[in-house]
Amino acid sequence: MRLALEQAALARDAGEIPVGAVVMRRDDMVAAAHNETVALNHPTAHAEFLAIHRAMAVSGDERLPDATLYVTLEPCALCAGAIVLTKVGRVVFGAWDEKAGMAGSIHDLLRHPALNHRAEVIGGVLEQECSALLRDFFVTRR
Repeated sequence: MRLALEQAALARDAGEIPVGAVVMRRDDMVAAAHNETVALNHPTAHAEFLAIHRAMAVSGDERLPDATLYVTLEPCALCAGAIVLTKVGRVVFGAWDEKAGMAGSIHDLLRHPALNHRAEVIGGVLEQECSALLRDFFVTRR
C-alpha cells in the first residue's frame, strides 16, 4: 500500500486527484499508476484502470487472477468493472468512498453474487493516510 501512496503523491504533485494504484504478483510489482485524467484529458484515466492496463501489457496476460491491486481509494464503478473483467484476484484499498465506492460503500460490485468473478476485498488499509492525502488536496483547491 505504501507504493500506491507514493503514486498518489505523484498524482497530487501533477495536479491530479491523488489516487495511486499498484499491481503486485507475489512480492513483485508488475505495474503502477496514478490518476491521469487531466494529463490525458480523459475521464477514464483512473489509477486502477491504468495500472491494470499496464500490468496486462507487461505480463502479456489478459487476466490477473493471481494479482493483488493496491489502491488508495475504494474503486468506482468504472474501475470495479475493469477489476471484474480482468479477474484481479484481490483488491486492497485505503480510503472508503461514500460518493462513488463500489467495494462496499454504495454498492459491492467486486463481490456481487451474480457476476462470474468475485475478488477478495480488503478495505481501510492505511485509511487515515489515504484519506488525509485526498482531504488535504481538496482543501487546497477550494
